[in-house]
Amino acid sequence: MAKLSVEFQKYFLDEPVGIKTEETLTDSSVAQARIPTETLGESFSSQMREPSKLSDEITLNEILEVAGERTFGFLFVLLALPSALPLPAPGYSTPFGIILFLLSSQLMLGKEQPWMPENWRKRGFKREKVQAFLRKGIPWLQRIEKVSRPRLTAVCTSRSGQTLVGAVLTLAAMSMILPLPLTNTIPAFGVLLAGLGLSDDDGLMILAGVFICSLGVALTSSFLYLIFFVFGGLSNRKAAEEAIKTWIKGLF
Repeated sequence: MAKLSVEFQKYFLDEPVGIKTEETLTDSSVAQARIPTETLGESFSSQMREPSKLSDEITLNEILEVAGERTFGFLFVLLALPSALPLPAPGYSTPFGIILFLLSSQLMLGKEQPWMPENWRKRGFKREKVQAFLRKGIPWLQRIEKVSRPRLTAVCTSRSGQTLVGAVLTLAAMSMILPLPLTNTIPAFGVLLAGLGLSDDDGLMILAGVFICSLGVALTSSFLYLIFFVFGGLSNRKAAEEAIKTWIKGLF
């Protein structure tokens, strides 16, 4: 089964990230750089559609089709990637967080395949924007994939494991939805790790993702508590702003 970074490259990008063109490579290095078609697996290669690569937008319906059997893991990684890494991707956390909330809720309920409203499935995202953050994000993703392998598979396959993972990811998605500073990156990175773990049957990576999501949710909860406490208990707005700045500095 191909790594998600390989599938992202093949399906969404015109030229794979981190692989030089043949003009700049020797004959031997070209052979090493090419990605064998068979590594993609039948399910992925059979779902590849050349016409979709020519369109200006990528619809959620296309993404669901190419995800194949790994729908949850595939979507968790793809939707969390813009917010999880130090990439300029304004405006993605809230809409992607809403989709992740729906996905993680269904994982928590034991659904094998996610359900999406039809109008969501037809919604398109500009291909150029998706390609831009993928080109920057895939090298990071490849580094994480190097340590991913099947282990502690009960976390991925057991009903109790899926319920726990889905519940924590649901809270992380809620954190991503909030248009507040410091509430996106940490939970999104946790969702990304959990998605990779689901895709590769790596229970240890899922647990790492769940732990990071929990930290992100705790941070968001503390931040919300501080906002309500400060603005509810202080009439002086300037004093409230100073209190928030002091709290943020204390985090670092």
